[in-house]
Amino acid sequence: MKRLAPAGLVKGSLSRQHRKEVITAWMMAGPAIILIFTFLILPFLMGFGLSFTNQRLISPNPTKFIGFRNYSNLIRFRILVLEPEGVNENGEFVYPRLRDYTRNNREYPKLNGMRELRSWRRGDSRVYLLSSDVVFVRAVVNTFKFAAVIVPVQGGLALLLALLLNRRLPFIDLFRTLYFMPVIVSMVVVALLWRFIYDAENGLLNTILGTLTLGSFQPIDWIGRPDTAFPSIMAMSVWQAVGFHMVIWLAGLQAIPSIRYEAARIDGAGPRQQFRYVTWPGLHNTAVFIFLVITMQAFALFTQISVMTNGGPLDSTQSIVFQVVDRGFWKQDIGGGAAMSVIFFLIVLTISMVQRYLLREKSP
Repeated sequence: MKRLAPAGLVKGSLSRQHRKEVITAWMMAGPAIILIFTFLILPFLMGFGLSFTNQRLISPNPTKFIGFRNYSNLIRFRILVLEPEGVNENGEFVYPRLRDYTRNNREYPKLNGMRELRSWRRGDSRVYLLSSDVVFVRAVVNTFKFAAVIVPVQGGLALLLALLLNRRLPFIDLFRTLYFMPVIVSMVVVALLWRFIYDAENGLLNTILGTLTLGSFQPIDWIGRPDTAFPSIMAMSVWQAVGFHMVIWLAGLQAIPSIRYEAARIDGAGPRQQFRYVTWPGLHNTAVFIFLVITMQAFALFTQISVMTNGGPLDSTQSIVFQVVDRGFWKQDIGGGAAMSVIFFLIVLTISMVQRYLLREKSP
């Protein structure tokens, strides 16, 4: 007959085994935790602290605590309404010079140093929207524009390619490889390549358009004009990353059981109904992941700007990350760059939470 071990002994051995498993788990996760804390959490905490100071990269002056001044310099706005002084010979209203109100004006001290962000007519008056940091505001607007275009276009085009390539056709693996190839190329190399494509004189795009129009097309400096530079960067960005998201969509499509499509066909569902009631619900988790990734990549716009336009022309291609690097390192304003980083973090966090809420799986 077998003798049963005392309950306390069994309990003690189990607790020792549990402690060993916990210690082993912490030892395995320790290196990753140290790296995350050292290169992510600690730099963010340091940047958050520096955003309340006048810290510069190289400066003989001691660092001082200045409170929220860096933040107010970034997001401070004022509205100025000017009445006409008279009428010129063409019958147009003549308004006072804006710089008389924004440069060393003791009557309007809060407007000193501010610049025009936008202006419009309101009756006979001229209304000016002033900003203390016009370039940063344009960078924020450009980043939101970029995300608003890239997220649906890149995600939708990648889904379309995945649907086309999710078939048993000859050479289908070759097409999948060709669409994925731009992803494995460095963004710096891709940006340099597209600079030659967009070149105003001997660029491939102008050459193709000139050939198709029999020479009637006038060459365009695609990244040298404010109205075409940012859309050109958007087109290049979509082309470069669409293959990566196509592969993820393709994996999600292949994970949907074929029996669901068979049941839908038996019920008389056509291709559109199958996509609406079978394919898209089956891709819910994949869609959440893809749109979150695209959003993060879109808000991290930097390399294309740095290589192709350097923020120009006329600040038309500025982005938040590019401004953080420009302010913090090139202009050596660590405090201002840190404040931009904190604002950028809050924007991305808010967008991610809203997007995650909108794409949540709703219970029937």
